[in-house]
Amino acid sequence: MIGYLEGTLLKIEGDRILLLANQVGYEILIPSIIMDSLNSISIGEKISLYIYFQQTERQPKPVLIGFNNEEEKEFFQNFISVGDIGPLKAVKAMNVPISEIANAIEAGDSARLKQLKGIGDRTAQKIIAALSGKMDRFALSPDEKKSETYRETDFAKSVLDVLISKLGHKAADANKMISAALKRNSAISTAEELIDEVFKGET
Repeated sequence: MIGYLEGTLLKIEGDRILLLANQVGYEILIPSIIMDSLNSISIGEKISLYIYFQQTERQPKPVLIGFNNEEEKEFFQNFISVGDIGPLKAVKAMNVPISEIANAIEAGDSARLKQLKGIGDRTAQKIIAALSGKMDRFALSPDEKKSETYRETDFAKSVLDVLISKLGHKAADANKMISAALKRNSAISTAEELIDEVFKGET
């Protein structure tokens, strides 16, 4: 099974690319939001992709689907665990950042999910039912993930635990609240100061 490929970009055509790796050309399907990130790469340049490999008795021809990182691949694997969403449908549906899809799922926002290509009302409801509560770690944008360095401090982690376990905030919301508080006051050095600043921002 193929899980990762490095090679030379030979061609981009529609929703797929041709990648030359070890003298073999691999045709790889790319979700449109990931394809957007390849626009800055020229033909002939080296690229690397994490690969989801699909081959079944009903579909004996192997299908390779490429992602920039393991998180995108893991999100995809969660997404296709929902009934009625196969790999090919998921490739078409992933036309916005995974953080936006994850936030819509956690918020129960079926209207937002219906804006994904090929997703109707019934499927949107199935996605929410199957994945709600499992998407928090995908719900942060890249900028918000960069700000997560605060987690390395014990006092910030304890405040995060309080917001989630005792006050009932979702992990993505709690992360945003702490990030905003630390952005407003970078001199915070204790859990008490941090939680005070968090609640100032909520008033």
